[in-house]
Amino acid sequence: MGETILVTGSTGFIGSRLLNLLEKEGVQIRVFLRPESAGLPLSGKIEIVRGSFSDREALGRAVQRVDRIVHLAGVTKAVDEAGFDAGNVMPVRNILDAVRAHNPSLKRFLLISSLAAAGPASDGVSGVSESDLCKPVSAYGRSKSRAETVCMEYAQDIPVTIVRPPAVYGPGDRDVLQVFQMLAKGVLISAGRPGKQRFSMIYVDDLLRGIMLAVRSEKGVGQCYYITSHHALSWAEVVAAARPVFGFRRFYTISLPVPLVFFVGTLVGAAGALTGKPALINRDKANELVQDYWVCSPEKAERDLGFIAGTPLEKGVATTIDWYRRKGWM
Repeated sequence: MGETILVTGSTGFIGSRLLNLLEKEGVQIRVFLRPESAGLPLSGKIEIVRGSFSDREALGRAVQRVDRIVHLAGVTKAVDEAGFDAGNVMPVRNILDAVRAHNPSLKRFLLISSLAAAGPASDGVSGVSESDLCKPVSAYGRSKSRAETVCMEYAQDIPVTIVRPPAVYGPGDRDVLQVFQMLAKGVLISAGRPGKQRFSMIYVDDLLRGIMLAVRSEKGVGQCYYITSHHALSWAEVVAAARPVFGFRRFYTISLPVPLVFFVGTLVGAAGALTGKPALINRDKANELVQDYWVCSPEKAERDLGFIAGTPLEKGVATTIDWYRRKGWM
């Protein structure tokens, strides 16, 4: 009998593709779903445990007799710090408490964090490394950093590993979709200084391969890794990769002044706070958007895990756009 892996956040962009990968590998899959979540479309047999992350009895049932846990669930939007903690910090603590009580022989707990937990880099070439001090610039980033701290509090008796992806793109993603929708019109609207900005990105299938290496590698116990492409990208490189697919001849870049971005973020964020609904942009999100360097280093993951991102940007972009078109998303 093969190993059993518990996945949280399985209905999301990355989680759903992870289930497909695990199914192809013949892994026994268990998922933890919220009571209101829809079912799963896969053809294989998947064990489902339903409950909230505050339901300790349900968490106990979820973690029993599994070999590894990949915790993908989390929130990227919330009204305030408390909302982010409820979505990103509390679940980590409660799952690990359940592991201590019900599955002390767990082989690995893998937390999918974010580059936002570390914050932006000081340069656009080497980027941040895992040994750098975390300096998040948003409530989301701070909550992911606190989740990592909680994770490491349990590291003495539970084998834990943390993965921090940068921006993730690929078929099924709705966040980077907005960028491609702009590019299809021959325009890029950017906050800050688009000519200077550099950022790390990873194609989703490369990320999944890195996740599986991290969750199974003995070197990964107690470690944190950036699973990222081998070099930082510029907006010009992304535009060049998209040009053959979209076929635009003229291209326009519109740079929104930083004070305007913060003004809009503050205004819209305040409206969201009044209604109790997360805003599309707020001051925190504005602070993320205007940074010059969202760049992280792939060196540790390559050294410890043997991970190297294998999808060229041009191929990843073309595959993603083709998927969007076939699904009628653009």
